[in-house]
Amino acid sequence: MATEASQGGGSVRVDAWIWAVRLVKTRSAGAAACRAGHVRVNGERAKPAQPVRVGDEVALRYGGRDRLVKVSAVLRKRVGAPVAVTAYVDNSPPPPPREAVAPAGVRDRGAGRPTKRDRREMERLRGMDG
Repeated sequence: MATEASQGGGSVRVDAWIWAVRLVKTRSAGAAACRAGHVRVNGERAKPAQPVRVGDEVALRYGGRDRLVKVSAVLRKRVGAPVAVTAYVDNSPPPPPREAVAPAGVRDRGAGRPTKRDRREMERLRGMDG
């Protein structure tokens, strides 16, 4: 399926391609990411209808994560995850370890609402103090 779409050296819209290879959940989310400036093709800011060809480099910021992929196959339709990963080479930086993400304030079950003092301590830990 992927080989028939990639033959002929054609091109496809960047918003449709990032949706087809499962980098975004919906095509409209892909188009919104393009309009917001979160998608770059070969270093240039991409509009949703910009064509993508084999060999292009696509940089995407979506879901709080940066992705950098090189197009190895042009897909027009959304495919399953095992086929989708063959359509690009992932050069993305590894995601940060879970320990690096600050844990939210965890309270014991049944402890009730936090007091004003508890809320101030949680805000201080999160770095939200004014």
